[in-house]
Amino acid sequence: MKLLVISSYVDTWNSVRPEAEMLIGLAKLGVEVELMTQPDAEYRSRFEENGIKVHGFHPRKKIEPEAIRRIRHLLIEGKFDAVYCFNNKAIANTNLAAIGLPVKVMTYRGQTGNISRWDPSGYLTHLSPRVDRIICVSKATRDDLQKHVWGNKDKVCTVYKGHDLDWYQDTPVDLKQFGVPDGAFVVGSVANIRPRKGLPILLKATHLLPADSNIHLLLVGRGMDNPAVQALIQASPMADRIHLTGYRKDAPAIIASCQVSVLASTKREGLPKTVIEAMAYGVAPIVSDTGGSAELIEDGVSGIRVTPGSAEEIAAGIQRLHESPELCANMGQSARDRIASHFHVQHSSEALLKVLSETVNGEF
Repeated sequence: MKLLVISSYVDTWNSVRPEAEMLIGLAKLGVEVELMTQPDAEYRSRFEENGIKVHGFHPRKKIEPEAIRRIRHLLIEGKFDAVYCFNNKAIANTNLAAIGLPVKVMTYRGQTGNISRWDPSGYLTHLSPRVDRIICVSKATRDDLQKHVWGNKDKVCTVYKGHDLDWYQDTPVDLKQFGVPDGAFVVGSVANIRPRKGLPILLKATHLLPADSNIHLLLVGRGMDNPAVQALIQASPMADRIHLTGYRKDAPAIIASCQVSVLASTKREGLPKTVIEAMAYGVAPIVSDTGGSAELIEDGVSGIRVTPGSAEEIAAGIQRLHESPELCANMGQSARDRIASHFHVQHSSEALLKVLSETVNGEF
């Protein structure tokens, strides 16, 4: 089989690696993979080293005549069995470029919500009749999207973006540079400021933690200097134990130095990479039960699941792990083991091969 992939790889190495390595694994399984992406993408050399031909172009707009022309020309010239698009710019242009061509169009869906069969814009992307298969990053994303597609619900399926523990060998960052003292019990959270990431909920939870404890909160991501966020931090009874790093490319190595990782999202999670990275480093995760977050853990074994929006449950989870170092360590190890056993990148490549074969052969 011959597959064209259109995606963007202009991001940090750890951000693009799960998707990129899944495709490299697919090529190793015998699929002839070609890739259309930005010419200066850092991952380009690794694709080419593994026999994947790279076409240096990526759509800049959702509807772009030049992109439509270039994609259509490549589809005709390359005689691909399928094309797999990973973002809305790629999907919208490919849907138009593939009209009348004998190629299967597959799209990637990475989060729940924000799509409706009653919203006309959805028919430019996933809901277009030109789309043959929609591959979701989690079962929760699949279940949500199946409510909105017309016809055969099985056109919506799941392939996890897997990881490899060998990717997570960086030396944990010394947290003293952020003002964290030796011996602190550190709760880390990696998230840029967006309403759905639930930072106000997490900060509310700090009001419910013991005032005299050695629990410290470390916030990693953009936007923490926002006045509203700063006001919430200053209002916390443990304001002097809340530390900010700003945006960091080494976020996984920072979380590796924490005892607990919290993602307090209120909605629309796909399969959060920040949680996976923490689990890969053996850090006990606390996640809200939204989207695919809950699929990553076994509640009480490899993590703690809380109700979205519940500061009380987050605080209770932190306190439970703080009071039992043995439970915290065991939960972190179980989390690491779960990534290896249930979310390995090799499993993702094999699952994608199965979906690709079904799609090309019309067997779904």
